[in-house]
Amino acid sequence: MSKYDNPTFSAKLLHPIYWGVWFGFGLLALIVNILPLAILLPFGRSLGKMAMPFARSRVKVAKRNLELAFPNMAQDEIERIVIENFKNTGFALFETGITWFWPTWRLKRHIKVHNAKHIIECAKQKKGVLVCHPHALNLEVSARAFAILGYPGHGVYRPHSNPAYNLIQYWGRTHNGNKVIDRKNLKEMIRTLKSGERLFYLGDHDYGRNKAVFVPFFAVKEACTVTGANILAKVTDCAIIPMTGFRDTDNKWELYFDDPIHEQFPKDDLEAGATYMNKALEKAILRKVDQWMWLHKRFKTAKDESLPKGYLYK
Repeated sequence: MSKYDNPTFSAKLLHPIYWGVWFGFGLLALIVNILPLAILLPFGRSLGKMAMPFARSRVKVAKRNLELAFPNMAQDEIERIVIENFKNTGFALFETGITWFWPTWRLKRHIKVHNAKHIIECAKQKKGVLVCHPHALNLEVSARAFAILGYPGHGVYRPHSNPAYNLIQYWGRTHNGNKVIDRKNLKEMIRTLKSGERLFYLGDHDYGRNKAVFVPFFAVKEACTVTGANILAKVTDCAIIPMTGFRDTDNKWELYFDDPIHEQFPKDDLEAGATYMNKALEKAILRKVDQWMWLHKRFKTAKDESLPKGYLYK
Protein backbone atom coordinates (compact mmCIF):
# COMPACT_ATOMS: atom_id res chain seq x y z
CA MET A 1 0.00 0.00 0.00
CA SER A 2 1.48 3.34 -1.11
CA LYS A 3 1.48 6.42 1.09
CA TYR A 4 0.03 8.22 -1.93
CA ASP A 5 -3.03 5.98 -2.30
CA ASN A 6 -6.24 7.87 -2.97
CA PRO A 7 -8.76 8.07 -0.10
CA THR A 8 -11.62 5.56 -0.01
CA PHE A 9 -14.80 5.35 2.01
CA SER A 10 -14.87 3.20 5.14
CA ALA A 11 -17.39 2.70 7.93
CA LYS A 12 -15.19 4.59 10.40
CA LEU A 13 -16.01 7.81 8.52
CA LEU A 14 -19.56 7.49 9.88
CA HIS A 15 -18.30 8.06 13.42
CA PRO A 16 -20.00 11.04 15.16
CA ILE A 17 -16.76 13.04 15.16
CA TYR A 18 -17.19 13.41 11.37
CA TRP A 19 -20.90 14.26 11.38
CA GLY A 20 -20.16 18.00 11.31
CA VAL A 21 -18.15 17.61 8.09
CA TRP A 22 -20.83 15.48 6.42
CA PHE A 23 -23.57 17.89 7.50
CA GLY A 24 -21.65 20.98 6.35
CA PHE A 25 -20.92 19.65 2.89
CA GLY A 26 -24.42 18.18 2.62
CA LEU A 27 -25.88 21.61 3.36
CA LEU A 28 -23.54 23.24 0.83
CA ALA A 29 -24.57 20.71 -1.83
CA LEU A 30 -28.24 21.39 -1.09
CA ILE A 31 -27.84 25.17 -1.27
CA VAL A 32 -25.92 25.27 -4.56
CA ASN A 33 -28.31 22.83 -6.24
CA ILE A 34 -31.54 24.48 -5.08
CA LEU A 35 -30.68 28.16 -5.51
CA PRO A 36 -30.09 29.69 -8.96
CA LEU A 37 -26.73 31.30 -9.71
CA ALA A 38 -28.41 34.72 -9.78
CA ILE A 39 -29.08 34.31 -6.04
CA LEU A 40 -25.93 32.40 -5.09
CA LEU A 41 -23.66 35.15 -6.43
CA PRO A 42 -25.00 38.11 -4.39
CA PHE A 43 -25.54 35.84 -1.38
CA GLY A 44 -21.92 34.65 -1.40
CA ARG A 45 -20.52 38.13 -2.05
CA SER A 46 -22.57 39.52 0.82
CA LEU A 47 -21.19 36.86 3.14
CA GLY A 48 -17.67 37.81 2.09
CA LYS A 49 -18.19 41.49 2.82
CA MET A 50 -19.84 40.72 6.18
CA ALA A 51 -16.79 38.66 7.14
CA MET A 52 -14.40 41.61 6.82
CA PRO A 53 -14.85 42.95 10.39
CA PHE A 54 -14.11 39.46 11.72
CA ALA A 55 -11.04 38.95 9.52
CA ARG A 56 -9.16 42.20 10.09
CA SER A 57 -5.77 40.50 9.92
CA ARG A 58 -6.58 39.20 6.44
CA VAL A 59 -7.86 42.62 5.39
CA LYS A 60 -4.46 44.05 6.39
CA VAL A 61 -2.64 41.29 4.46
CA ALA A 62 -4.66 41.98 1.30
CA LYS A 63 -4.02 45.73 1.55
CA ARG A 64 -0.33 45.23 2.17
CA ASN A 65 0.02 42.82 -0.76
CA LEU A 66 -1.56 45.38 -3.08
CA GLU A 67 0.64 48.18 -1.71
CA LEU A 68 3.75 46.09 -2.32
CA ALA A 69 2.66 44.83 -5.75
CA PHE A 70 1.35 48.19 -6.98
CA PRO A 71 3.18 50.98 -5.09
CA ASN A 72 1.73 53.67 -7.36
CA MET A 73 -1.87 52.56 -6.92
CA ALA A 74 -4.15 55.08 -5.17
CA GLN A 75 -5.29 54.13 -1.68
CA ASP A 76 -8.97 54.38 -2.58
CA GLU A 77 -8.42 51.94 -5.45
CA ILE A 78 -6.66 49.54 -3.08
CA GLU A 79 -9.61 49.80 -0.69
CA ARG A 80 -12.03 49.08 -3.53
CA ILE A 81 -10.09 46.01 -4.69
CA VAL A 82 -9.85 44.65 -1.14
CA ILE A 83 -13.62 44.91 -0.67
CA GLU A 84 -14.24 43.24 -4.02
CA ASN A 85 -11.69 40.58 -3.15
CA PHE A 86 -13.48 39.72 0.07
CA LYS A 87 -16.82 39.63 -1.73
CA ASN A 88 -15.36 37.23 -4.28
CA THR A 89 -13.81 35.16 -1.49
CA GLY A 90 -17.27 34.76 0.03
CA PHE A 91 -18.66 33.56 -3.27
CA ALA A 92 -15.69 31.20 -3.65
CA LEU A 93 -17.31 29.00 -0.99
CA PHE A 94 -20.28 28.50 -3.28
CA GLU A 95 -17.98 28.11 -6.31
CA THR A 96 -16.40 25.15 -4.53
CA GLY A 97 -19.87 23.71 -3.97
CA ILE A 98 -20.77 24.36 -7.60
CA THR A 99 -17.64 22.57 -8.77
CA TRP A 100 -18.06 19.57 -6.51
CA PHE A 101 -21.84 19.14 -6.57
CA TRP A 102 -23.32 20.58 -9.78
CA PRO A 103 -24.15 18.15 -12.61
CA THR A 104 -22.02 18.56 -15.72
CA TRP A 105 -24.84 19.89 -17.90
CA ARG A 106 -25.52 22.76 -15.52
CA LEU A 107 -21.92 23.92 -15.19
CA LYS A 108 -21.31 23.58 -18.93
CA ARG A 109 -23.95 26.24 -19.61
CA HIS A 110 -21.85 28.81 -17.70
CA ILE A 111 -18.45 28.25 -19.37
CA LYS A 112 -16.79 30.29 -22.12
CA VAL A 113 -13.46 29.39 -23.74
CA HIS A 114 -10.83 31.48 -25.51
CA ASN A 115 -7.85 30.27 -27.59
CA ALA A 116 -7.99 26.55 -26.75
CA LYS A 117 -6.39 25.51 -30.06
CA HIS A 118 -2.94 24.89 -28.57
CA ILE A 119 -4.15 22.66 -25.74
CA ILE A 120 -6.20 20.71 -28.29
CA GLU A 121 -3.19 20.28 -30.58
CA CYS A 122 -1.01 19.05 -27.71
CA ALA A 123 -3.67 16.47 -26.83
CA LYS A 124 -3.70 15.23 -30.43
CA GLN A 125 0.09 14.91 -30.39
CA LYS A 126 0.01 13.26 -26.93
CA LYS A 127 2.38 15.91 -25.64
CA GLY A 128 2.29 16.59 -21.92
CA VAL A 129 1.27 20.08 -20.87
CA LEU A 130 2.18 22.02 -17.76
CA VAL A 131 -0.94 24.17 -17.36
CA CYS A 132 0.12 27.26 -15.41
CA HIS A 133 -2.80 28.77 -13.52
CA PRO A 134 -2.70 31.47 -10.81
CA HIS A 135 -4.44 31.07 -7.46
CA ALA A 136 -7.70 32.56 -8.65
CA LEU A 137 -10.49 32.38 -6.10
CA ASN A 138 -12.52 30.33 -8.60
CA LEU A 139 -9.72 27.88 -9.32
CA GLU A 140 -11.93 24.90 -8.44
CA VAL A 141 -14.38 25.85 -11.20
CA SER A 142 -11.58 26.32 -13.75
CA ALA A 143 -10.19 22.84 -13.13
CA ARG A 144 -13.52 21.13 -13.65
CA ALA A 145 -14.45 23.35 -16.59
CA PHE A 146 -11.18 22.32 -18.22
CA ALA A 147 -12.18 18.68 -17.88
CA ILE A 148 -15.68 19.33 -19.21
CA LEU A 149 -14.02 20.53 -22.42
CA GLY A 150 -12.71 16.98 -22.79
CA TYR A 151 -9.15 17.60 -21.59
CA PRO A 152 -9.00 16.51 -17.94
CA GLY A 153 -5.88 17.22 -15.97
CA HIS A 154 -4.04 16.29 -12.80
CA GLY A 155 -4.19 18.73 -9.91
CA VAL A 156 -1.51 18.87 -7.23
CA TYR A 157 -3.06 19.00 -3.77
CA ARG A 158 -2.35 18.69 -0.08
CA PRO A 159 -4.38 15.91 1.60
CA HIS A 160 -6.57 17.20 4.42
CA SER A 161 -5.92 15.97 7.96
CA ASN A 162 -9.64 15.21 8.46
CA PRO A 163 -10.29 11.93 6.58
CA ALA A 164 -13.96 12.72 5.90
CA TYR A 165 -13.09 16.13 4.50
CA ASN A 166 -10.25 14.59 2.50
CA LEU A 167 -12.57 12.01 0.92
CA ILE A 168 -15.15 14.64 -0.05
CA GLN A 169 -12.39 16.89 -1.40
CA TYR A 170 -10.97 14.03 -3.47
CA TRP A 171 -14.41 13.09 -4.81
CA GLY A 172 -15.25 16.71 -5.66
CA ARG A 173 -12.01 17.33 -7.52
CA THR A 174 -12.06 14.19 -9.66
CA HIS A 175 -15.19 14.81 -11.74
CA ASN A 176 -15.16 14.49 -15.54
CA GLY A 177 -11.86 12.61 -15.58
CA ASN A 178 -9.77 14.98 -13.47
CA LYS A 179 -7.26 13.37 -11.10
CA VAL A 180 -5.25 14.60 -8.13
CA ILE A 181 -1.64 14.05 -7.11
CA ASP A 182 -0.16 14.50 -3.65
CA ARG A 183 2.05 17.59 -3.73
CA LYS A 184 5.02 15.50 -2.53
CA ASN A 185 4.66 12.88 -5.26
CA LEU A 186 7.10 14.29 -7.82
CA LYS A 187 7.47 10.94 -9.60
CA GLU A 188 3.77 10.87 -10.44
CA MET A 189 3.90 14.44 -11.75
CA ILE A 190 6.75 13.50 -14.07
CA ARG A 191 4.95 10.33 -15.18
CA THR A 192 1.83 12.36 -15.93
CA LEU A 193 3.65 14.78 -18.22
CA LYS A 194 5.75 12.11 -19.92
CA SER A 195 2.61 10.13 -20.73
CA GLY A 196 1.14 13.08 -22.62
CA GLU A 197 -1.31 14.27 -19.98
CA ARG A 198 -1.93 17.66 -18.39
CA LEU A 199 -0.67 18.83 -15.00
CA PHE A 200 -1.94 21.97 -13.28
CA TYR A 201 0.90 24.10 -11.91
CA LEU A 202 0.29 26.92 -9.43
CA GLY A 203 3.57 28.72 -8.90
CA ASP A 204 2.33 32.11 -7.73
CA HIS A 205 2.40 31.62 -3.93
CA ASP A 206 5.21 31.88 -1.41
CA TYR A 207 5.95 28.28 -0.33
CA GLY A 208 9.17 29.05 1.51
CA ARG A 209 12.79 29.02 0.41
CA ASN A 210 13.02 25.27 -0.32
CA LYS A 211 13.48 24.84 -4.11
CA ALA A 212 12.84 28.54 -4.60
CA VAL A 213 14.64 31.63 -5.89
CA PHE A 214 14.09 35.34 -5.30
CA VAL A 215 12.95 37.14 -8.44
CA PRO A 216 10.56 39.99 -9.32
CA PHE A 217 6.81 39.55 -8.94
CA PHE A 218 4.94 42.71 -9.82
CA ALA A 219 6.84 45.55 -8.05
CA VAL A 220 8.52 43.34 -5.45
CA LYS A 221 12.07 42.75 -6.71
CA GLU A 222 12.90 39.72 -4.56
CA ALA A 223 9.75 37.61 -4.25
CA CYS A 224 10.26 34.03 -3.09
CA THR A 225 9.26 31.92 -6.12
CA VAL A 226 9.25 28.16 -6.61
CA THR A 227 11.28 26.59 -9.43
CA GLY A 228 9.10 23.54 -10.07
CA ALA A 229 8.35 24.59 -13.64
CA ASN A 230 12.05 24.42 -14.52
CA ILE A 231 12.44 20.98 -12.97
CA LEU A 232 9.37 19.50 -14.65
CA ALA A 233 10.02 21.10 -18.04
CA LYS A 234 13.63 19.95 -18.16
CA VAL A 235 12.88 16.36 -17.19
CA THR A 236 9.77 15.86 -19.34
CA ASP A 237 10.18 18.28 -22.28
CA CYS A 238 6.52 19.19 -21.84
CA ALA A 239 4.62 22.09 -23.34
CA ILE A 240 3.91 25.04 -21.03
CA ILE A 241 0.61 26.86 -21.48
CA PRO A 242 -0.57 29.63 -19.12
CA MET A 243 -4.28 29.51 -18.41
CA THR A 244 -6.66 31.72 -16.46
CA GLY A 245 -10.21 31.08 -15.32
CA PHE A 246 -12.16 34.10 -14.08
CA ARG A 247 -15.81 35.01 -13.72
CA ASP A 248 -16.81 37.64 -16.27
CA THR A 249 -19.44 40.40 -16.18
CA ASP A 250 -22.06 37.97 -17.54
CA ASN A 251 -21.45 35.72 -14.52
CA LYS A 252 -19.95 33.02 -16.70
CA TRP A 253 -16.55 31.48 -16.07
CA GLU A 254 -14.14 32.31 -18.87
CA LEU A 255 -11.15 30.09 -19.59
CA TYR A 256 -8.33 32.02 -21.26
CA PHE A 257 -5.54 29.97 -22.79
CA ASP A 258 -2.46 32.05 -23.59
CA ASP A 259 -0.08 30.97 -26.32
CA PRO A 260 2.49 28.30 -25.32
CA ILE A 261 5.70 29.58 -23.75
CA HIS A 262 7.85 26.43 -23.58
CA GLU A 263 9.94 27.26 -26.65
CA GLN A 264 11.11 30.50 -25.04
CA PHE A 265 11.13 29.24 -21.46
CA PRO A 266 14.70 29.18 -19.99
CA LYS A 267 14.42 25.80 -18.31
CA ASP A 268 18.18 25.52 -17.65
CA ASP A 269 18.29 28.73 -15.61
CA LEU A 270 16.26 28.65 -12.39
CA GLU A 271 16.14 32.40 -11.81
CA ALA A 272 15.40 33.22 -15.43
CA GLY A 273 12.72 30.52 -15.52
CA ALA A 274 11.03 31.76 -12.35
CA THR A 275 11.14 35.34 -13.66
CA TYR A 276 9.62 34.26 -16.96
CA MET A 277 6.89 32.31 -15.19
CA ASN A 278 6.06 35.24 -12.91
CA LYS A 279 5.62 37.49 -15.94
CA ALA A 280 3.15 35.03 -17.42
CA LEU A 281 1.26 34.83 -14.12
CA GLU A 282 1.20 38.62 -13.77
CA LYS A 283 -0.45 38.88 -17.17
CA ALA A 284 -3.07 36.36 -16.10
CA ILE A 285 -3.78 38.01 -12.72
CA LEU A 286 -4.17 41.46 -14.29
CA ARG A 287 -7.19 40.21 -16.24
CA LYS A 288 -9.23 40.23 -13.02
CA VAL A 289 -7.12 41.64 -10.19
CA ASP A 290 -9.91 41.40 -7.62
CA GLN A 291 -10.37 37.65 -8.22
CA TRP A 292 -6.84 36.62 -7.22
CA MET A 293 -6.01 35.38 -3.69
CA TRP A 294 -4.64 38.58 -2.15
CA LEU A 295 -5.41 37.28 1.35
CA HIS A 296 -2.33 35.04 1.19
CA LYS A 297 0.98 36.48 2.43
CA ARG A 298 2.66 36.35 -0.97
CA PHE A 299 5.80 38.16 0.19
CA LYS A 300 6.39 36.59 3.60
CA THR A 301 9.82 35.00 2.94
CA ALA A 302 12.78 37.39 2.76
CA LYS A 303 15.90 36.71 0.76
CA ASP A 304 17.94 37.89 3.74
CA GLU A 305 17.65 34.99 6.19
CA SER A 306 18.37 37.31 9.11
CA LEU A 307 15.02 39.02 8.56
CA PRO A 308 12.00 37.45 10.31
CA LYS A 309 9.35 35.67 8.29
CA GLY A 310 6.60 38.08 7.27
CA TYR A 311 8.57 41.20 8.21
CA LEU A 312 6.94 43.14 5.34
CA TYR A 313 3.56 42.67 7.03
CA LYS A 314 4.56 43.98 10.45
